[in-house]
Amino acid sequence: MSDQAVERSWGARWIAAPSHVLKEGLPLLRRVFQIDQAILKAEAAVCGLGHFELRCNGRKVGRNVLEPGWSDYAKTCLYVRHDLTPHLHAGENVLGLMLGNGMHNVTGGRYAKFKRSFGPPKAILRLKMTLADGSSVAVVTDARWRATAGPITFSCIYGGEDYDCRREHSGWDSPGFDDGGWVNVEEVDGPDGELIEQISPPVREARTLRAVRVTGEASRRVFDLGRNFAGMPRLCAKAPAGTRITLMTGELLDEAGKVTQKNTGSPVKFSCTIGDSGTTMWQPRFSYTGFRYVQAEVKLPPGAEGAVEIDVEGCVIRCSADMIGQFECSDPLLNRIHALILGAIDSNLQSVLTDCPHREKLGWLEQAHLMAPALLYNYELRDYYRKICRDMRDAQGSEGCVPTIAPQYTAFVPPWDVFNDSPEWGSAIVLAPWQVYQFTGDRRILEENYDAMRRYVSYLASRAEDGIIAYGLGDWYDVGPDRPGFSKLTTLGLTATAIYYADLVAMAEVARVLGRDGEAGEYADRAAEVRRAFNARFFDPNRGEYDTGSQTANAMPLALGLVEDTHRPGVLEALVRRIRGGGHRVTAGDIGFRYVLEALSQAGRADVVYDMLTQRDGPGYAWQLERGATTLTEAWDADPRSSQNHMMLGHAEMWFYRYLAGIDIDFRRDEPARITIKPAVIHGVGWVRAHYRSVMGEIGVGWEREGDRLRLEVTIPPGAKARIYPPGGDAPLDVGSGTHRVESSIKPQAAR
Repeated sequence: MSDQAVERSWGARWIAAPSHVLKEGLPLLRRVFQIDQAILKAEAAVCGLGHFELRCNGRKVGRNVLEPGWSDYAKTCLYVRHDLTPHLHAGENVLGLMLGNGMHNVTGGRYAKFKRSFGPPKAILRLKMTLADGSSVAVVTDARWRATAGPITFSCIYGGEDYDCRREHSGWDSPGFDDGGWVNVEEVDGPDGELIEQISPPVREARTLRAVRVTGEASRRVFDLGRNFAGMPRLCAKAPAGTRITLMTGELLDEAGKVTQKNTGSPVKFSCTIGDSGTTMWQPRFSYTGFRYVQAEVKLPPGAEGAVEIDVEGCVIRCSADMIGQFECSDPLLNRIHALILGAIDSNLQSVLTDCPHREKLGWLEQAHLMAPALLYNYELRDYYRKICRDMRDAQGSEGCVPTIAPQYTAFVPPWDVFNDSPEWGSAIVLAPWQVYQFTGDRRILEENYDAMRRYVSYLASRAEDGIIAYGLGDWYDVGPDRPGFSKLTTLGLTATAIYYADLVAMAEVARVLGRDGEAGEYADRAAEVRRAFNARFFDPNRGEYDTGSQTANAMPLALGLVEDTHRPGVLEALVRRIRGGGHRVTAGDIGFRYVLEALSQAGRADVVYDMLTQRDGPGYAWQLERGATTLTEAWDADPRSSQNHMMLGHAEMWFYRYLAGIDIDFRRDEPARITIKPAVIHGVGWVRAHYRSVMGEIGVGWEREGDRLRLEVTIPPGAKARIYPPGGDAPLDVGSGTHRVESSIKPQAAR
């Protein structure tokens, strides 16, 4: 529905504070209204850009933060519904809105990844009430609202936020407040984007972290909150009025024990100026970042005396999607890796799937498909992915190109324009919805995106030469000579063409699901052509390897079905040989590592995966943990110059559920194979327990071995069927709902 249509149907107008108010700080907006009888039901629909906080009769409405979700505001704007029934009463009532800049108005002033503004903060609202006599009445945004500058004097989604308690208007959102000094709002044009209801789960505070260590002196204290996370610092302070307390956040400390922002962008800071009461409990509303440490610096006003008391907590925020997966095993290191990856997922599961919660906050799209299993095993994300897909459709160009980030808030200029278009990133428009369907069987995500998928693979076809696509970022952040970045070990054409082939195979499957059999055949034929071209270009029959023989070069063809059957054993042997010969160290990067895990596990070599995950002699998960990481780092070697909170290399999470526990869901398969249970029993792991709440119900797997005996217990949800592959090599068992126990003889895979 267009903005104009929404305005007509709601009877509301977009409003904004006058420009002279905005020069003084972020605005407060209020509306007083009278209701002469009891209110049976009240619901508000609100869009405040970039962010808003809705208040009613002195209280914040709901638990959401940083709402609505980010989008390309020239294409899509999201509104949110709130139940106001408990907040309203007969008599005088007050609605209040606080507005923030968010991604809608990135003007800089401190650190900012980019600068771009869709315009100053603005809002539209409709409150619809059903009264005791059965009648309905509405309150909407219009020229009757009043505005003034609030206590937030600076706010940037990247650079932080400043708050001055002396500028607070006590009771401004409650009945009886005198707003005689306020001014009328202006009715303004709405944004260009279509106004639609937000369907993805809102961002909320998930938990609070207390400091585990405090160092420094009275004027500068450093609070260690124990782990890296995404969120806001919360300040509790007692100090003379006018005291300014500045909070510098960071992931790391320098050699002097002070917070450093060298790896995350600088300056980023949050400050609060104490009011006349001398006390405050404050946290920013419209800015967040990623951090572990908070450095609190105190500046007293001239002539002030008195003790200063400070405490700092961490407010962890993430998308409030339900957690539906659990995993644990007998190996403490694997459990720590699981927690490491989940910490990074939590930090970057915001209103978009961010790459990091501090320096960029951008939705780099390779994560949306490569990390899809890791995400979908842990969280209920069907609507979240529908929102990601809309962001991609909004970003898709007229020629069909899907850029590397969505929403596409910034486009890179030469010489960095290579970052605008890479097949391994843009292919998320095809591979992400397809994987969501495989996990959930929900056809909507395929139907909504099929046209965009078709346009994208047509775009890739236009960029191919003799079936090969040879541009883009390649196996980003692989481990080679020099610092990580562009692919060093694998030719660009291998990763890009392999992903193109995966797109075509997925398109054939999607077309079949949607009943487009003719198109399915066309995509299958095109995939076969690309497969032939790929093997002609990259396979070396003399060596029995692909391209350079890197982990990625051999693993992607194996995992994606590009290798001819007669050559598969040799390519697998080469992959294993190179991994073993390299001390089991990971060299594959952002694109290739998932396929290394898939290729080895599909071939029954989970033992090699285990040795890669647990080796401590080179870059990898264990390496990061031993260097103090609490969330997955950007680079395999945990380089302090890189981000310490990235989720892009977290593919082991998929391996824990799909292969070690053996829970494999795929709605393209008919029952009973739709749920397949096929655990990998390996040397070094004595037991595994995993639970996954699928759309069919709870699936549970637990296995334990003692010597050469294995006990497997599987729970299948009511009404469902499953196929169990006992690890001992016995024939598969087709079972129905309920709990099933299998015992068998087995020799766990040992290092080979």
